[in-house]
Amino acid sequence: MGVSAGPATVATDPEAWVAARVCGALEAVFASVAATRADTAALLERVAAEGRRPASRDLAALRPGLHRRLNREELVSGVGFVAAPGLLADVPAWLEWWQAGADGAVRPLLLDLDPGRSAYSDYTHWDWFTLPRDTGHRAVAGPYVDYLCSDEYSLTLSEPVRIQGRFAGVAAADVYLRHFEAAVLPLLRRLSRPARLVNARGRVAASADPAHLAGSLTRGPDFGELLTAGRPGGYDGLRLVPCPGVPLVLVLA
Repeated sequence: MGVSAGPATVATDPEAWVAARVCGALEAVFASVAATRADTAALLERVAAEGRRPASRDLAALRPGLHRRLNREELVSGVGFVAAPGLLADVPAWLEWWQAGADGAVRPLLLDLDPGRSAYSDYTHWDWFTLPRDTGHRAVAGPYVDYLCSDEYSLTLSEPVRIQGRFAGVAAADVYLRHFEAAVLPLLRRLSRPARLVNARGRVAASADPAHLAGSLTRGPDFGELLTAGRPGGYDGLRLVPCPGVPLVLVLA
């Protein structure tokens, strides 16, 4: 059972129209991620030009921009930079991460990252870290219960940060699943077939199909490969429509 490709246009295909609208819902979040990536890369370049390794205190310069993004973007619940282990001179790991509370106040995420005491000291196995590191591209991870930051069912959107050709960490933003579902479920319900959105790992990010709940896995083709190709296709009776520019696939039963 292979993946077959077929043409589709937003103008003539309601499925492609929905995929494009999903893309639009997430592009504002990815714009915040991209701005964080650009600010972080510029900061690390300045530190490198001084002939030294960066330290955690240097990352405080990112905070005004992170605060603006939290206050501006409705879907963004948390945003920041997660350093690759060994990047910083003074600590083995670091998250320069800020969150919006229920009261609207912006607060830092304070974690104990001591590997001798903390279960969170190694964050390099999470999809939001490994996918951008390994592919060099943006990623949508989850949904998952975000025990690291909020204890909320969340998605994390991320992009790699590179400095002088080397991976330095990821810029990322969190979106609560309930907010994402409020934005995209009305779109999925407009389609004539049960529909869900899956990420590059095949995990369901949102679903209007009662047979496939958010967080479950969709067995099928290599969704990462399908996203790279960027063309609609089919697999074992499923209709597969990549969301343009965003690493999610619209899957129709």
